Amino acid sequence: MENQEPEIEKLPPDEVPDREPDQKKLKISTTGEETDSSAAAAAAAGGSGGAERRPPKYRRRKVAIVFAFCGVGYQGMQKNPGAKTIEGELEEALFHAGAVPEADRNKPRQYEWARSARTDKGVSAVGQVVSGRFYVDPPGFVERLNSNLPDQIRVFGYKRVAPSFSSKKFCDRRRYVYLIPVFALDPCSHGEAEMVRTDSGYEYVECVECSEKGYKIPLGVMGKDASDDTKPLEELQPDISSSNCDAVKCEALSSNAPNGGENNINSENSASISKTEDMQDEGCESNFDTLANKGELDNGESKFCYGEKEKERFNRILGYYVGSHNFHNFTTRTKAADPAANRYIISFNANTVINLDGKDFVKCEVVGQSFMLHQIRKMIGLAVAVMRNYAPESLIQTAFKKDVRIVVPMAPEVGLYLDECFFTSYNKRFKGSHEEVSMEEYKEVAEAFKWKHVYSHIGSAEEKDGTVAIWLHSLNQRNYPDLRVAEHKPDEVIVYKKIGEASDEKILEEKVSVKENTNGTGELIVADKVNGETSVELSVEENATG
Repeated sequence: MENQEPEIEKLPPDEVPDREPDQKKLKISTTGEETDSSAAAAAAAGGSGGAERRPPKYRRRKVAIVFAFCGVGYQGMQKNPGAKTIEGELEEALFHAGAVPEADRNKPRQYEWARSARTDKGVSAVGQVVSGRFYVDPPGFVERLNSNLPDQIRVFGYKRVAPSFSSKKFCDRRRYVYLIPVFALDPCSHGEAEMVRTDSGYEYVECVECSEKGYKIPLGVMGKDASDDTKPLEELQPDISSSNCDAVKCEALSSNAPNGGENNINSENSASISKTEDMQDEGCESNFDTLANKGELDNGESKFCYGEKEKERFNRILGYYVGSHNFHNFTTRTKAADPAANRYIISFNANTVINLDGKDFVKCEVVGQSFMLHQIRKMIGLAVAVMRNYAPESLIQTAFKKDVRIVVPMAPEVGLYLDECFFTSYNKRFKGSHEEVSMEEYKEVAEAFKWKHVYSHIGSAEEKDGTVAIWLHSLNQRNYPDLRVAEHKPDEVIVYKKIGEASDEKILEEKVSVKENTNGTGELIVADKVNGETSVELSVEENATG
């Protein structure tokens, strides 16, 4: 039987397909070469009218961003609803630069956002660091960020970090700098002589040192037409709060003041000049200018320089803060029993003087593990009060006590800035696998930004607005009565209490003052027991033995 070929059913001519079947899609490989070949094939297909070319996909990277900002006009670093903050500006710039997708916009937790330090309103920073998971590719990430930021916020660069990195948790210590004008440390400069009594009550007068610059203490009735309501300066003098150098440095605003008042001003200022000269170190250059008709000093400058004696004393005062202490009196909304009130200060010194807009500023550098709200400004405020002789040095140590509550003056925010954040432990641990997170690479650009934006703002704020000078007017014992709570007593003694006659163990040591009574007994007053915000004095009478 012959082999027969199977019959193939032939389709009619009108049913034959007019195109070939579609080819199978190529599998996407994880290797770079195959990805490039598939991309080339897709590009060829797109050129011939096929599917559109897809943009390359980038991965998120954990990075630490180093940047600086001038805090003027901002309500601090941390983002707050309805407030203009540095974080708000930076988050928007990250979104517009393509580092944050639309789905994660205004959701910082989604990309593990963290900051190394929070700053108060108006406070600047030169070495701030934030971290998160961002799309930093393609190249040009820093340029894209800066193009979406104002000039007073500049990104210096970024570092690839470990997946577990957090700029808050891995920051070992922070260094802040406060620039305080030299005249603020002079007890005779910008005293608290701003209020006098008139027939219509207490009225404000003008600070002689401030009047030359054009800014004044707010005026009351005396700012109106001169009606000779005011008394002569001889009668006003007892009601004027004089400065700590016993010199009256104010004048009534009335243009019809008696001539006797001018003579008194001249004599008082002469006494002030003489006493100020006695306070200076030998070799300090004179900063005096020609005296005006009423004995005023041009530009509000007195002969005070930050010499070796002043430097030694100021550094000794700042040294009380070094170590581990309870800083509950140097912040707000933190109780003494709260463990967060305990902070460790590594160093605090003021050894450098810089000149801004013709004025000398002392550079106070403080390094600590972390700081609370307003802590540094209150530390500076109390140190200046001690330097101007409004409070004893022992008050700083008294403020560390848990059972003491005092009101501490707070220095203006304009002179404070964050200088650098340190990540010593992290850099040591990941030295072989990741880049070092530090300011070493950005020192030059950071120094240029510091002089262009931060220092220029601090100098101009004092020259135009007199921020520190006006604050000094309120720095007195009338506004801060707690400054005289721990005033040193020359007749201070130490008493040891014992329980039982057989026990020689010292149980309690307290500082007391002895007052001799007419009946021959001595009254022991314990002056360092505090309950809440008021002192509690305990008295014990003993028979006089001598």
